[in-house]
Amino acid sequence: MSQRRFLVTSGLPYSNGRLHVGHIAGAYLPADTYVRYLRARGEDVRFICGSDDNGVAALISARKEGTTVEELTARYNARQAADFKGLGISFDIYGGTHQPGFAELHTRLSQEFFRRIHEKGYFTKKTTQQLFDVQANQFLPDRYVKGKCYLCGYEEAYGDQCENCGQSLDAAKLIDPVSTITGSRPELRETTHWYLQLNQFEEQLRAWLESKRQASPGNPAWRETVLNFSLGQIRQGLPERAMTRDLDWGIPVPLDDPDAAGKVLYVWFDAPIGYVSFTARLCQDRDGDAELYTRWWKDPDCKIVHFIGEDNTVFHTLIWPAMLMAEGTYQLPWQVVANAFLNIKFPGQEEQKISKSRGTAIWIEEYLQTFEPDPLRYYLTAVAPENQRTTFDIDDFINRNNGELVAALGNFIYGRTVKFAHQYFEGRVPPVGKRTEGDHEFLARIGEFRDRIAAEIEAFRFKNAIGVLMEFARAANGYYDSRQPWKSRKTDMADCGTAINVSLQIVRAMTTLMAPFLPFSALKCLDMLRLDESALQWDRATEQLPEGHALGEPVILFKKLDAAELFGTGE
Repeated sequence: MSQRRFLVTSGLPYSNGRLHVGHIAGAYLPADTYVRYLRARGEDVRFICGSDDNGVAALISARKEGTTVEELTARYNARQAADFKGLGISFDIYGGTHQPGFAELHTRLSQEFFRRIHEKGYFTKKTTQQLFDVQANQFLPDRYVKGKCYLCGYEEAYGDQCENCGQSLDAAKLIDPVSTITGSRPELRETTHWYLQLNQFEEQLRAWLESKRQASPGNPAWRETVLNFSLGQIRQGLPERAMTRDLDWGIPVPLDDPDAAGKVLYVWFDAPIGYVSFTARLCQDRDGDAELYTRWWKDPDCKIVHFIGEDNTVFHTLIWPAMLMAEGTYQLPWQVVANAFLNIKFPGQEEQKISKSRGTAIWIEEYLQTFEPDPLRYYLTAVAPENQRTTFDIDDFINRNNGELVAALGNFIYGRTVKFAHQYFEGRVPPVGKRTEGDHEFLARIGEFRDRIAAEIEAFRFKNAIGVLMEFARAANGYYDSRQPWKSRKTDMADCGTAINVSLQIVRAMTTLMAPFLPFSALKCLDMLRLDESALQWDRATEQLPEGHALGEPVILFKKLDAAELFGTGE
């Protein structure tokens, strides 16, 4: 099969705060698993991310922290990059829309994008009434306003989108709006902005989304939750959407028009262009030419995959594609993989939303100070909110680490197989000997497990995929129990050696198949097997270790965890 080409992105996190487990479960861990799998298949893939530095979120946080927005975004960009690295999230580049080395290229590409859409007549210049904070003496961009959602009644809706019903909102229509800057009641005043005529793209968007319902060879169907939500928005009618803001932090509107003075591009206009500008920077660094980004963004042979959280669905399935259609030279996304929110449950408490303000979160920075990343990667995949909201239950996390990773996967590799080979076979792969019918049958199943895991990953069903991996681990333990090498070592060392030989071939396969999910553990397995990283190539999972092959020292892969030690009470 010829090499495929993929451009994979994860939603850009705002550079105004720390990362928690909900962020990772949504847009980053599944994307990393997918990219690691593609690399193991030998595909041509680039994995793009970076921080969203412009717009309101950073300004609000900088004001609260009493610092400059430049200092704040640089600090959180670095802290988030460190968190991602600690979890093994393997971006090819981690940029920032206003970070040194990225801002100039990002600004140029964003302004070119805006001008091209403007020249083609898809913007309407309109003077409307918008909310103005008299005390702060400024117009309030959407995220500066909170109030009651006029669609579902949610009391804490922001002016751009309701987190409860997921609908895009008009800040001026919020019930009882309040400025998040001063807490005062804003008033309506006139201002001029440029609106993208989304309604002109309704039919194109509908046809494009409907084409994603049916799977075809090499083209998995999109998740029903994503399609139903997006098509529902179109049925309601897509409104014109202002793509400029009255703000002094962001990308200046690139028009020779006095009304454009002092205005910047809406952060949700320039943020997805960050995917493009970071790709261009990567091409500049890796290939010596930033303009080679067109090979990834404008070539129909490249498959573009966006991983996002559910709150970003409307932007990635409607607004961003409409922008791409309006601009006219870019490819549309091949897949938009949206995950729902993750709730949290601390021991002895009720399930609740993850909340930065209430402190009900597990922060990645704090977790990594004490604990290994793979147990967290495992659990977040096993309970992934792929089609509906799920819960990070700390008791369940502990139980599944101890009962599945430690007892099933880790114990088979370390205690039952590699350590056993060191104790009784001088740390080498025993002779093949006379394999039984059961030995041959189990070895034949390795290719089946590999192909099943691949099929689930290719269909973006990571929860199912890691379930197959653990099914493999349980089956391996069942094989081991049936062969009883701890007994045969006392009566028939040749037969015992054959059983351990087969068990080591299973460990060899597990090492490759776990690598997209548990990369740190896979590297430990490589050391135990004395193999280099080329052994992680997907098609090599069924390769067998030769008899006499020297093994590395056995290492415990997973440790038992304790809830009290791990997270206390969650206070």
